[in-house]
Amino acid sequence: MYCTTEGMSKICNPVLFREVQKMDQVWIRLIGIPVVLSWYGAYQQLFLHRPFGNNPAPDWMMLVLLLVFGILFPLFFYSLKMITEVRKDGLYIRFYPFHFSFRFFPIKTIQNYEVVTYNPIRDYGGWGIRYGLKGTAYNTKGNRGVHFEFAEGCKVKKLMIGSQVLEKLSEAVRRAIKMQN
Repeated sequence: MYCTTEGMSKICNPVLFREVQKMDQVWIRLIGIPVVLSWYGAYQQLFLHRPFGNNPAPDWMMLVLLLVFGILFPLFFYSLKMITEVRKDGLYIRFYPFHFSFRFFPIKTIQNYEVVTYNPIRDYGGWGIRYGLKGTAYNTKGNRGVHFEFAEGCKVKKLMIGSQVLEKLSEAVRRAIKMQN
């Protein structure tokens, strides 16, 4: 439950739905190849003092490669996650580490929503935070989600949220809309 204090009253905004998704596609697992190569090359050259490759990099460069490809790169991909929450006042989405806080989409502005099967590459250009002709998409894996249309003044903003438990997401949105009425 998320609570804040305003003046003398305490306002609670219960979490009706929460999903944390990690990016774990095959192509992300293939990142292990440069990780292993950077560790192997650094071990060969820095600890065994055997030049790595036909045209070996200087030792300082091997340290930089090990730091970037052997440590920082895997930590970055391991930390990627999308958090989706439905509270009584809106949808909250955070794509860590790109968003420092949740993105908020008010429930009262939802005009329409539906459970959909989509083509991530054709419809949105892949996975992650995507901007395409069909609107914005937040997805980590798979091809199923909930497509929303929000009223924004005279315009309609379209948003697709990928989910592995989309029926629960859709039901939580339905409950949040009902709470608003």
